[in-house]
Amino acid sequence: MRKVEAVKTGEQRQQVEAHLAAQARIYVDIWKVGVNTALRISDLLSLTMDNVRALDLAQPALNVIEQKTGKHRKIVVNQSALAVMQRRLAESSDHAWLFQSDAVNRNRREPPKPINRRSVSRVFEQVGQRIAPKVVLGTHSMRKTRGYAMHKAGRSIESIAKVLNHSSSAVTMRYIGLVQQDIDESYTELEL
Repeated sequence: MRKVEAVKTGEQRQQVEAHLAAQARIYVDIWKVGVNTALRISDLLSLTMDNVRALDLAQPALNVIEQKTGKHRKIVVNQSALAVMQRRLAESSDHAWLFQSDAVNRNRREPPKPINRRSVSRVFEQVGQRIAPKVVLGTHSMRKTRGYAMHKAGRSIESIAKVLNHSSSAVTMRYIGLVQQDIDESYTELEL
């Protein structure tokens, strides 16, 4: 498995979104919801239109049982993610899945499926090669990007670890890609 990176700047995030939108709207929608919820790709792709219909718009939150850990998580859905979810529901209310594959079903008796995670991974990888500077982009990049942005906004590593459902702060630091340069910058960014 190749190691993917967080998208660390606002400019790069804009480039990623523009390139994903040029591929197909579903990919930029996956990116936006993924970055805003920090869900793993398996959990993100398993969201249904019924999950969206069930959201309390006054306090929208998803209740998810993580496929990887089996743990229950409540994820507050912010306005950016909610807007994408509601638009997808309005445009495709007949779909079962939030990110349903539009591939032609050769066997009409087979139920619809969410988009394939390999397809998402392949598109993300291609987009990572197109932005400047290049980023090793993959499906985990959404979670890593969220964690890195939280770190840059001053959130504690412990709170980021909680959001990402990591067992330790050390795991989170490695996961979001804190490198020596980030540590060095902390000395010049904060003068007392």
